[in-house]
Amino acid sequence: MPVNAEYLDYILGQISSLSNVTYKRMFGGIGLYQAGTFFSLIDDDLLYFKLDDLTRDDYTKVEMELFRPFGDQGLTMQYYEVPESVLTDTEELRDWALKAVDVALRAKKKKKRR
Repeated sequence: MPVNAEYLDYILGQISSLSNVTYKRMFGGIGLYQAGTFFSLIDDDLLYFKLDDLTRDDYTKVEMELFRPFGDQGLTMQYYEVPESVLTDTEELRDWALKAVDVALRAKKKKKRR
């Protein structure tokens, strides 16, 4: 489903303390970038952050869901839904966003080494 413009504006406002954030529409959703690094996506008016083994516990301990672009039975991606309690706290959201950017940067470094 397309992302509601009001929801996108809300998310951009909540992470406005993070510098150089841009977005691109993609496959019915939206990708968020910080200084050109893809770290987040929005789909069906839900925000997801990129994760890896170092940050997975942040999401699983609050029982958040993996992003499934093709529904419950389909493929999963390494993006977890951001809890609403984090969405409403701009400082905590910024911390979680910065962790997601770090995850994306680590993933880039791994690809370069291969």
